[in-house]
Amino acid sequence: MHHGAPEFEFMGLWFNGANILMITIASLVVFLIAVLSTRRLAMKPTGMQNFLEWVLDFVKGIINSTMDWKEGGRFHVLGLTIIMYIFVSNMLGLPFSIVIDEKLWWKSPTADPVITLTLACLVVGLSHFYGVKLKGAKGYGEGFFQPMKFLFPLKIIEEFANTLTLGLRLYGNIYAGELLLSLLAAGLAHQGIAGMIAAIPLTLVWQGFSVFVGSIQAYIFTMLTMVYLSHKVSHDH
Repeated sequence: MHHGAPEFEFMGLWFNGANILMITIASLVVFLIAVLSTRRLAMKPTGMQNFLEWVLDFVKGIINSTMDWKEGGRFHVLGLTIIMYIFVSNMLGLPFSIVIDEKLWWKSPTADPVITLTLACLVVGLSHFYGVKLKGAKGYGEGFFQPMKFLFPLKIIEEFANTLTLGLRLYGNIYAGELLLSLLAAGLAHQGIAGMIAAIPLTLVWQGFSVFVGSIQAYIFTMLTMVYLSHKVSHDH
């Protein structure tokens, strides 16, 4: 339960080997899903294509609930990428974990605050980029002084708060789920054969709940991404 991270130094910087491994695996899984789903496109979708089109429609619904499609349509692929990547990342650490020499190598990448806060910073950074791109520097800057100028300091604090809450919410839920799974498995396994047998149904139940939580967190992260983007690009905010 208390395993270290496999860190290494490269050019004076320290890197977490497990994070690099897991984000690479998550990216490859999402890429393979996208390739397999679009390999044989048909007018009447079946199988993987049908699944991908369902996800596309689901993300479109999220965008339409936060902004006009004329402005939000450009973020369709972004939303699809985020929801699939985060969902896959949330699921990777649920079936098992791999520990080598007291170093935890296999886990959900979103169970690390560095990963989730990096994703949050990217999302908030994109919202500022598109705000300037679509409204111009002047129109974007004026948004920090609306509806009243004295709210400017609060608007600045809000940007930092949004970044922290977006990243830490995802991290807290996924890390807590994996921690409870490890506590459950380790605690009952120490009780002998009877404990190991009792651990199986309890672990399966908690894993099922963790799948639900991971799915909800992927949805929430995508929804909030579109909300933050809408606040920057929509002219009615």
